[in-house]
Amino acid sequence: MKNKKKHTKLWVALFASLVAVAVAAVVIMVRMEGEKPSLTLDLPSASIGSSLEITISATDARSGLRRIWVGLLKDGKEVVLHEQSFPAAGLWGGGKIHEGAVPVKIAPAKLGLSDGEAVLRMVVWDYSWRHWWQGNRTYLEKKLVIDTRPPEIAVISRAHNVNQGGTGLVVFQTSEACPQKGVMVGGNFFPGHAFAAAGKNIYLAFFALGYQQGPQTEIFVTASDCAGNAAKAGFNYHIRRKKFRKDRINITDRFINRKLPEFSAALSGAGNLTAVEKFLKINRALRQANYRQLTVLGQETADKMLWRGAFLRLPKSASRARFADHRTYLYKGRPIDKQVHLGIDLASVAHSLVPAANDGVVLFAGTVGIYGKTVVLDHGCGLLSMYSHLSKISVKAGARMARGDILGRTGTTGLAGGDHLHYGMLVHNTFVNPVEWWDLHWIKDNVLSKIKMLKPGLQQE
Repeated sequence: MKNKKKHTKLWVALFASLVAVAVAAVVIMVRMEGEKPSLTLDLPSASIGSSLEITISATDARSGLRRIWVGLLKDGKEVVLHEQSFPAAGLWGGGKIHEGAVPVKIAPAKLGLSDGEAVLRMVVWDYSWRHWWQGNRTYLEKKLVIDTRPPEIAVISRAHNVNQGGTGLVVFQTSEACPQKGVMVGGNFFPGHAFAAAGKNIYLAFFALGYQQGPQTEIFVTASDCAGNAAKAGFNYHIRRKKFRKDRINITDRFINRKLPEFSAALSGAGNLTAVEKFLKINRALRQANYRQLTVLGQETADKMLWRGAFLRLPKSASRARFADHRTYLYKGRPIDKQVHLGIDLASVAHSLVPAANDGVVLFAGTVGIYGKTVVLDHGCGLLSMYSHLSKISVKAGARMARGDILGRTGTTGLAGGDHLHYGMLVHNTFVNPVEWWDLHWIKDNVLSKIKMLKPGLQQE
């Protein structure tokens, strides 16, 4: 009996030992895992200006993160940017943290670093017992350029006479490649477009004055290089003040009742409003939404000029409303609203053929609220033309058009009171007076003369 108990105890002890060995083996195998931690870098730019903030992300799903180190090597000198140890979960538990993001700010002047090439070095370790308990290690480096000097800007074009509500052109050159460059007009930015045929880093920037921007408007060229260093350059310009016509439009019940069905989708949920209140909702809120929809189209412009010569106006047509007419809307003799007309209304015979004003690409072909059926052409470098209130659209987005190609027919869609074409022009995100672009003399003086300075052989008619 005693021998039996003795054998039982031996078997229990042996089993316990085997379990302990197995557990220890498993733990050791787990703690000795050889998978390296991962290290990724969110680097907005390979250039460092006066300051650059980066984010370094590290993960280790198995052992957990032990330590991360970041340094910058420049001219044989290494500066530690960040060093951090992560907490352990005990002898057998590895690390408490398995993933983390570390923001690192690099300010060369504070670090005593001069401009030039540098190497960003990053190392992360995990809590594995490998490498004599130092853990698995991942190393990553990235070549950077310290550039704290702003670009130089040279304005090449000379005369810049701009009408209130009109268009201007500036030609300039930067000392280095700049991802953002253009003209600032009273806080509104107009991008520059490369003119490679004239030389390196030479740009054309069409800009516009809104109808409300008078002679006090500040205008200058601005550029930012790859490191974010920004520069400004002034130039001589003269703004001619313009007075815009005031107009009074009578709104009748007959007109409102005829137009409201066309805007049923825009009036969803407005069933408790009167007919006049519905008209005001269309004339105000929908007009603003349509304006935003149209003025973002310039972001899709081609990076070169697609047009040639003067722009066409609707053949055999008479002007019915002018650019920037300040309209007062009357209902039963009482003013109910005020809006500004951002185009020119041209009337001919009903359903007249509408030609493309110049060479370009169809950016948009569809319905735009108060403007009805509309086509917008891109002529490159931020210059767009717009054709609205059409009864029929004959083109599709993406189609290349030549000057005179038919886009559709005039009509009464949108808030049109009668058959006509609402013709508009935009520079980037600003409506401008189309009359300038119908005038070849104005185009030669204000656009082509500046381009010919750079490329004397250019011919346009």
